Amino acid sequence: MYLYIKALHIIFVVTWFAGIFYIVRLFIYNTEAQEKNEPERSILQKQFSIMIQRLWLGITWPSAILTLVFGPWVWIMLGFIPEWLLVKLAFVLGLYIYHFTLHTIYKQQAKGIFKYTSQQLRIWNEVATIFLIAIVMLATVKQSISLVWGLVGLVGFIIVLMSAIKIYKQIRNKETTHSHGQ
Repeated sequence: MYLYIKALHIIFVVTWFAGIFYIVRLFIYNTEAQEKNEPERSILQKQFSIMIQRLWLGITWPSAILTLVFGPWVWIMLGFIPEWLLVKLAFVLGLYIYHFTLHTIYKQQAKGIFKYTSQQLRIWNEVATIFLIAIVMLATVKQSISLVWGLVGLVGFIIVLMSAIKIYKQIRNKETTHSHGQ
């Protein structure tokens, strides 16, 4: 029974992350649709609103809830809390906080409020990547991971990720400049 519950937990973690990654992309596309002329803007916004609502309420939220159901169930069946799990749970708590920030953006965009640029949302989208790496590394490497080396690796990854975002923005700006100049 333990392995079935663990498998269900992993399945819902995967679908939750899939929803988290894709919802921010939809927020980005919806934000960029604001810059389009009519009727394209209205058509895109209507379609993105449907997609956002179905993904958020039909997949992402249920997956987050079921992750929260099956996760503790696995740990109860395990019978004890390993030290590495406490660190993982801190990252999981951070992931739920991140999830609630996405819910705020979801509600704002549903009301036609776009507080963040597409670039800000692209950066915010990468926060989920950081949580994913930290949680998966802790869940798989467990005791053999050094907390210090793990944190150094995570910080290094964040630096590389932010650098890649900056480079992407520069390339995108050059392409935009070239296409407008022709």
